[in-house]
Amino acid sequence: MIPITVVDVRDAEDLVVEVLRSGSIAQGPMVKRFEDAFAAVSGTKHAIAVNNGTTALVAALQVLDLQPGDEVVTSPFTFVATLNAILEAGATVRFADIRRDDFAMDPENTAAAVTDRTKVLMPVHLYGQTADMGKLAPLAAERGLQVIEDSAQAVGASFEGKPAGSFGIGCFSLYATKNITTAEGGVITTDDDELADKLRVLRNQGMRARYQYEVAGHNYRMTDLHAAVGIPQLAKLDQLTAARQANAKRLSEGLAGTPGLDVPQVLPGREHVWHQYTVLVGPHAMLSRDELAAALTERGIGNGIYYPKIVFDYDCYAEHELIPGARVEDFPVARSVAEQALSLPVHPHLSESDLETIIETVREVLGA
Repeated sequence: MIPITVVDVRDAEDLVVEVLRSGSIAQGPMVKRFEDAFAAVSGTKHAIAVNNGTTALVAALQVLDLQPGDEVVTSPFTFVATLNAILEAGATVRFADIRRDDFAMDPENTAAAVTDRTKVLMPVHLYGQTADMGKLAPLAAERGLQVIEDSAQAVGASFEGKPAGSFGIGCFSLYATKNITTAEGGVITTDDDELADKLRVLRNQGMRARYQYEVAGHNYRMTDLHAAVGIPQLAKLDQLTAARQANAKRLSEGLAGTPGLDVPQVLPGREHVWHQYTVLVGPHAMLSRDELAAALTERGIGNGIYYPKIVFDYDCYAEHELIPGARVEDFPVARSVAEQALSLPVHPHLSESDLETIIETVREVLGA
């Protein structure tokens, strides 16, 4: 089986042992070291490490002091953590349909979704390419809105040279399958000194110093053990990203012209870091998306469907009071993409033989 992803953190062994031998394994100097390295990658003054990517989104919303009825506009085509975080923060969710070329919020649809109660735009940088921040960031500025970037899949990505996570408040995931992983973990990035201070207090039970409580806080801390796993990866992020980019280029060249298959695009001005390589299996393909996924699995090619439904199209969100009036039919592009999207292996550990096998197998089963 050629897996959809491979986790290899052996480079972290020395740092992990160092933490274990220190006898201090909770949040400490290794977390600070990780934060400094991550801030350099994101091009921001501050990087605040937390215990997972969902926490990053929740905390970012909490420090904005949203009030009941305040709205967050986001994408309907995303991992459920995006929606869950907004609901946990007590905000009302509104959605804007996506574009097919970058899988992210369409700026025109986003502008139409903004109301007098909207306080935050939350674009999702999906699969490793940013949303169209050249239009979304000015829209937020024009309407007086905060920007929280769901950058869970986009560490190292950029729009016209500006890194993901530096357009407002950036929220990253460091889950096991991400381009940079700490097994579980997250990071919030910002240039705002006041927000950074609030986030650091909030993540530590509301304490500025031991038993000096300033707000009702939470335990959102990352441990030094987790930070030690991530530091060596940040040091070689450029190398890891270059390998993903080379693999994606080879896949696109090999799969171009396959009947019924659309390969992903790298849009002008964007640095794509290829967290996922996601094709669209159109209605005229020999097999449906699900049939292709099954055929590839049978032939030993790992793959993934990210995501099989629009994010709110589950019974647990039906008639939710904080998701007013949203229907699947209102988001035709997102629904179409959810029916057609299939991700193929693109991770840095693929060999040339693996890439050839993936290409030849996909083309064979689709009749190319």
